Amino acid sequence: MIGQFRKFSGTIYAKILLGIIIIPFVFWGMSSSILGGSKNVVVVIDKEKYSIEDFSNFMQNTATKKVESKDIDEFLYSFIAEKLMEKEIEYFEIKLSDSSLAKLIKHQVQFKRENKFSRTEYEKFLLKNNITATAFESIILKEEKKKQLLNFVSGGVYPSNFLVNASYDKINQQRSIQLINLNDAFQKQLNFSEDQIKTFFNDNKNKYNKIYKTINIIELNPKKLINNNDFNDLFFKKIDEIDDLIFSGKKLNYIIQKFNLEKPNSFTINDLGEDINSKTQKEITKSLLTKIFSLEEVEPTALIETKDKYFIVELIKTESVQKNFQDVSIKKEILLDMVKNVKRKLITELIAKINKNNFVKDDFDKFSKEKNVNIKEINLNSQKDNEKIDQQVVNQVYAYPKNSVIVVSDIGLAENFLIYIDEIKNASINASSAEYPEYFDLAKRKIVNELYNSYDSYIKKKYKIDINYQALDTVKSYYN
Repeated sequence: MIGQFRKFSGTIYAKILLGIIIIPFVFWGMSSSILGGSKNVVVVIDKEKYSIEDFSNFMQNTATKKVESKDIDEFLYSFIAEKLMEKEIEYFEIKLSDSSLAKLIKHQVQFKRENKFSRTEYEKFLLKNNITATAFESIILKEEKKKQLLNFVSGGVYPSNFLVNASYDKINQQRSIQLINLNDAFQKQLNFSEDQIKTFFNDNKNKYNKIYKTINIIELNPKKLINNNDFNDLFFKKIDEIDDLIFSGKKLNYIIQKFNLEKPNSFTINDLGEDINSKTQKEITKSLLTKIFSLEEVEPTALIETKDKYFIVELIKTESVQKNFQDVSIKKEILLDMVKNVKRKLITELIAKINKNNFVKDDFDKFSKEKNVNIKEINLNSQKDNEKIDQQVVNQVYAYPKNSVIVVSDIGLAENFLIYIDEIKNASINASSAEYPEYFDLAKRKIVNELYNSYDSYIKKKYKIDINYQALDTVKSYYN
């Protein structure tokens, strides 16, 4: 059994839906002891073992779509969270009487008629959802106990006026900032010669290989299949017949002959819908292109439905093509990559200086003069004020204190700013304000989240969890 059970560590979050509440549970480091036992045991919580069958039943009961191998880890984290909550409910002796359960069910809006509980509506609901009363009541009972556990952990929270004002001030304080557009400051370093571009291409040739798929494709419509313009039952019977033939392994040529279809169109395209010469094939829509690129040689033929249109697509080959340096689209891509690399290097150097406190306000002003770029002064009325700069930039500005120098960039490094936070005017709210309840709730949620973090720490110390990764791999292989 050596190696079957491995330490379950790190910061893994399982999201458990409880009504409208989603609670993150951190899964914690476990003991590294090697456990014996059945290969069918997927996880052990303290000394209690849970089988592959237990886990599989959980997935069947909670899955809202087809389960794939990549989903198994997430299901496992949710499964463990479910079992931990059950143990905590049992530990704290959280119970619900039959009369309380009955009241809960009778107060459900969907079971009411003329604002009164209707047994008929309740039974119609059970029939529609193919569930027995016992099973449904068991679900309600379990979810209510979870809610009571959460209330036990975080109930009774009442934030002080000070905390409400802190929440209000964080969002509504006014800020004055000075801003330098780094794209302007870096402009001289972003001009590249032809030789520099060519050298970069030669050093990174593999990056400019493009995957192309060659396909044969036929659009199916009523005129082609049944010599009629109507999408009627006969047409869809033919579509189902073609789908069955493809499922049984029949290729496109066989289907063409059987249904007397026209010759297919042939395309060689990349994932942008461009041919070898970088010309966009407008006949291939974006949604169709996505499905074409999911085809593999193992199952090359597929019936594809997209936007009420039907296509038979057959993959002929997939190839990696080395693009030419002179290709206009490739040269554009190379330039974008070179620009990003230079920006990333220069921004990293600035951030390093700021983090070492080697870049303060005087350096900010000096940088502006050396690069011959203007400093723009901007006043922000609140964290919601995104009229002058993007919301992403505003959020970063409000995350730092007065007199901070910060660098803010978007993910693609298209927009980059050096910002000095010049002045902050704090804001306060009166308890009589119409907005007060909103910020009261915001302050309360913050406290509740902190309580949940503390509860996480408590759970971490209380339980030992070991996962049998060999059994988990068995489950994953079933869904491959």
